Amino acid sequence: MMETMSRSGAKTDRILVVDDEQDIIDLVTYNFVREGFKVTPALDAEEALSRIKQNDFSLIILDLMLPGLQGTELCRIIRRNPLTCHIPIIMLTARGDVSERIEGIEAGADDYIVKPFNPRELIVRVNAVLRRFGGREKQKQTLKIGDLSIDRERHMVLKRDEPVSLSVTEFQILLYLVERRGRVFSREQLLDALWQDNTFVEPRTIDVHIRRLRSHIEEDPSLPTVIKTRRGVGYYVDAE
Repeated sequence: MMETMSRSGAKTDRILVVDDEQDIIDLVTYNFVREGFKVTPALDAEEALSRIKQNDFSLIILDLMLPGLQGTELCRIIRRNPLTCHIPIIMLTARGDVSERIEGIEAGADDYIVKPFNPRELIVRVNAVLRRFGGREKQKQTLKIGDLSIDRERHMVLKRDEPVSLSVTEFQILLYLVERRGRVFSREQLLDALWQDNTFVEPRTIDVHIRRLRSHIEEDPSLPTVIKTRRGVGYYVDAE
């Protein structure tokens, strides 16, 4: 299956669409190519992994339910690999119940959208995630907190000089809190700051991302020393 290029032929964001429904592939491809994206399709996890090895993708749109290896497990594989953990992932879910959406986020997805979806909404979600990843001007200095090093330029976190596999959203939450040490932020404030014009995200989503983030950076996630909770208020990183 050949990659579909944007009509302009200009260098732009490259999107991997992983779904076993050809109609979904065609719908997403048609609408995203019209917006100037480059689109690469994959019908299952095996084909997706092959595509990821061959290309540098800006974002992955991933169906939760795939034949063989499920979308959640493919998401975990992508997140565990230091070479691919930085790629934003939007999960497509067949049902709108909270448990399925939380399942996708816990696997490492940065956002989710429920089928059937409006193509315009999906484009808005993709642009919002891409802005969160690359919209801020990169700074070359590295932030230090305990045994963690946060490299703004490479969007990378090291723990005792070993790479930590974080999703784009997890990295942005960590960076935001560390840059503002000593201030406590509610779920709603974090949503407003990091999702900005994306009004579809539930406050509970922040809790899931924080839980995943702690599992990667804390020695004991049940007794966090980096990202702390002020009960009834929100999350913070100590000033010192």
